[in-house]
Amino acid sequence: MDVDTRLLRCFLAVAEEGTVTRAAERLYVSQPALTKQIRRLETLLGVRLFSRSRDGMTLTASGRALAEQAPALLAGWDRALRGTRSAAAREARVLRVGFLAGAANEATPHIVAAFARHRPGWRVDMRQAAWSDPTAGLAAADVDAALLRLPFPGQDTLRVEVLFAEPRWVALPAAHPLAARACIPFRDLWDEPFVAAPPETGGWRDHWLAADERDGRPVRIGAVTDQPDAWLSAIANGYGIALAPASSARFHARPGVTYRPVSGVGPSRVGVAWTPAADSDPVVRDFVRCCLDHRPAPGEGITS
Repeated sequence: MDVDTRLLRCFLAVAEEGTVTRAAERLYVSQPALTKQIRRLETLLGVRLFSRSRDGMTLTASGRALAEQAPALLAGWDRALRGTRSAAAREARVLRVGFLAGAANEATPHIVAAFARHRPGWRVDMRQAAWSDPTAGLAAADVDAALLRLPFPGQDTLRVEVLFAEPRWVALPAAHPLAARACIPFRDLWDEPFVAAPPETGGWRDHWLAADERDGRPVRIGAVTDQPDAWLSAIANGYGIALAPASSARFHARPGVTYRPVSGVGPSRVGVAWTPAADSDPVVRDFVRCCLDHRPAPGEGITS
């Protein structure tokens, strides 16, 4: 019998969280999709793994037995996968770097160039991720390091060095009544519909909705998008507004969208992240050093 490791990860998330809701948020998937995966695993194994009630999910005897063995199995597979992918990348002399839209802004090409000088013959493979994966592939071991926006889910399990901070602005439809203002108090945006990242991104989505900076005022969601182009289209078409890094005015300018500074909301931070397992990897360490050496000085390259 072949069991997909994703099914085991889904099972363990529900076992540890106790509810499908919390497990779905942790895995960045929808609740119906997660429920379907659990049922599929139970069908494959021919046993019930959970007793279901309104209060949550309780492990059966079979579920407890699997929960005891699955972590070691998955840990072994993850080590094998990382080793295989790392060996292939090292053989090709490629460093895989995940990033979200914008990466490290104008510092990115300087970081890549510095790494190339430091490691002749090596190449940085920049891999852009969707917003549904705020770790840009790092959590899944698909990349060796990543340039990320903080905070992101699972941040406390990774190594992170902050490179710089920049203000959060607001992206508005060009015809929006507030678009003519030079600076907009965040309070004036509380009742506006927002274009948001997928719900499964959890705290990362909340940061870009400034959910903790609204004095308890609920967020109105006008649209949910997963890619910069779809995000820009939703704003231009009037489905909502969105907080964005100040640098978006440079990297994501387009007709129909206006960017304005916002007061009363904290900044966005960019960091380089890697796994604790990569602490002993000299190539990853060199890339991190290049990031730190070429991070912009405070205020440098940031529109204000």
